[in-house]
Amino acid sequence: MSCKGIGLHSGREVGLCILPAPENHGIRFARADLPGRPVINARFKNVVDTSLATVIGGNGAIVSTIEHLMAAFAGMGIDNALVETDSYEVPIMDGSAAPFTKLLEEAGAAEQDAPRTYFRIHEPIRLEDGDRWVEITPADTFTITCTIRFASAAIGEQSFSFPVEADFFAKEIAPARTFGFLQEVDFLRVFGLAKGGSLDNAVVIDGEKVINESGLRFPDEFVRHKTLDCLGDFSLLGIPILGHIRTHKSGHAFNHAFLETFFASRRSWKTATLA
Repeated sequence: MSCKGIGLHSGREVGLCILPAPENHGIRFARADLPGRPVINARFKNVVDTSLATVIGGNGAIVSTIEHLMAAFAGMGIDNALVETDSYEVPIMDGSAAPFTKLLEEAGAAEQDAPRTYFRIHEPIRLEDGDRWVEITPADTFTITCTIRFASAAIGEQSFSFPVEADFFAKEIAPARTFGFLQEVDFLRVFGLAKGGSLDNAVVIDGEKVINESGLRFPDEFVRHKTLDCLGDFSLLGIPILGHIRTHKSGHAFNHAFLETFFASRRSWKTATLA
């Protein structure tokens, strides 16, 4: 299954192809445009930048803006796949995970023979920085609860709780688009970034209002997208979670910092398979 779209920062057309992979392969990205076709494993240890998007690197190559595709894999329960791309960016598509989710739904998933391994949380883990925090607590299923707060009246404070299950993800989370403020987009373009950004692939806020003529897909689309981003970021643990993640005013960089705390808190979790 394949698709084409615009790279958010390069503004160039990007081709992407998702291929099946064997058990215990995980999610890996192959740069088909580079000599030797370097492959990068989509794991926490390979994250090299979180300033504007989640970027992984290895073997002399990088792949940027992977979070929406990674959220689609995690939300749809896909553990193993090889993603081939002909650029350093994953295409932004419409700014959500819906196009990738549709590709996965159309292709279908094959059940594999190896047992599925989980991180089972048995003690809370928490990281705080001022009024922002991320924590994970024990639970028998995987749930994410996000809270965001922005000064703009277009967003304000919003919270959303999401049981990580394929049908709910596809309908209620995947269509939520990335968002930003008009002045931020203008600033990025001064430095040659966000060349592919437009009202076709983002919700844009100017002052106190959304300027997209079509408006929002959900009244709380902003926090739903932050929940999507969180799912994509935590998928870089490499295996799914049995626990409840709660975030307050977090983003890619702080989520990544929490992953460091998670792996340093070895006594708070164990790996297990479900019968």
